[in-house]
Amino acid sequence: MKNVLVLCTGNSCRSQLAEGYLKYFAQNKAKIYSAGIEVHGVNPKAVQVMAEDGIDISSQTSNNIEEYFDISFDYVITVCDHAKESCPYFPTQAIKLHHNFPDPAKAVGTETEIMAQFRNTRDLVKAYMEDFVNENLKG
Repeated sequence: MKNVLVLCTGNSCRSQLAEGYLKYFAQNKAKIYSAGIEVHGVNPKAVQVMAEDGIDISSQTSNNIEEYFDISFDYVITVCDHAKESCPYFPTQAIKLHHNFPDPAKAVGTETEIMAQFRNTRDLVKAYMEDFVNENLKG
């Protein structure tokens, strides 16, 4: 079974969305982890927009990358430029992939506008993670 790590700055939003979709699309083809170079807690709006798409991430936790130094990863996916640039040395032979998704946690405006940005990022993450699973975790 493959081990996949999704890495973001605070492991609160984008990486949480990615973890939820990877678990959904990969099913039993991979063990999915997410972490941050910092720990900010799971963003309640991330939980809300995933629930709108039928995926419950309310039991996911925000974790620091240091918790996973002893796991041999096959893939490490960074989902923000800050994590890619600021990640401490992480000893791995994993294939490293990167996509900088917009950070909805920094959205400003009305509640409707903020939620629209969360949904937009969710949909971008969903498409990327579905493609990743189809291309890399086929069997």
